[in-house]
Amino acid sequence: MSPEQVLSRGLEQMSLDLDAGVRARLLAYLDLLGRWNRVYNLTAIRDPLEQVTRHLLDSLAVLAHLPAGSVLDVGSGAGLPGIPLALVCPARAFQLLDSNLKKTRFLTQAVAELGIGNVSVMRSRVEDFRPPVPPQVIVARAFAPLARMLPAIRHLCRPGVTVLAMKGPDAAREREALPEGFVLVETHRLTVPGLAAHRRLLRITHG
Repeated sequence: MSPEQVLSRGLEQMSLDLDAGVRARLLAYLDLLGRWNRVYNLTAIRDPLEQVTRHLLDSLAVLAHLPAGSVLDVGSGAGLPGIPLALVCPARAFQLLDSNLKKTRFLTQAVAELGIGNVSVMRSRVEDFRPPVPPQVIVARAFAPLARMLPAIRHLCRPGVTVLAMKGPDAAREREALPEGFVLVETHRLTVPGLAAHRRLLRITHG
C-alpha cells in the first residue's frame, strides 16, 4: 500500500473530506520531512506508511475538537500537529514554537517550500515566549508532562484560552495532578486509523 492509499483510507475512516490539493501538500510535507530526517534526525519514525498514520492522521484527529481562533503549537518539533492542521485550516493563523534550531530551520523551510501562508515559526523557550499576537488555542502533542507543561505556558493562558494536550496511556495519571489554577474541562478519546495505541485529548482552561 502506498502513502497516498494509507492517507485516503485513513481520512475516509475519520470522515474528513479533503481535496486532492490538500492531500498532495500533506504528502509533500512528509516527503520533505523524510529528506531532512536523513541528515538531522527530526523524528524517530522513518517508515513512510507509519509516518502517515503517526504524523498526519494522529495530528488531524484533533480537528474535530479544535475551537475557533488562532493556534499556538508548543514544542512543535517537526511541525506536529501544527503543519497538518494549518494545511487543512488555511483561514486560521498558526504559530509553531520550538527552542531547537535545527527544528525551527526545518519548519521555516517547510513553510516556505509548501507555501503555507497562515503559519509563522518562532524559536524560543516557551517560558520566555511573548507572542506578538496572543493565541486563542494552545496545542501540544509531545511536549512534556502536564505538571511541567502547564506552569511553563501559564503566562500565555489568558481568560478564554483553551489548552489542548494530546496524551497517551498516561493521560489518566497526568490529569489527576493538574497544577493549581488549571481546570480539566473534558477528555476526548482520539481514534486514529491504523494506530492501536490509546490516545486522549485533554481540554484544559486556566483561571
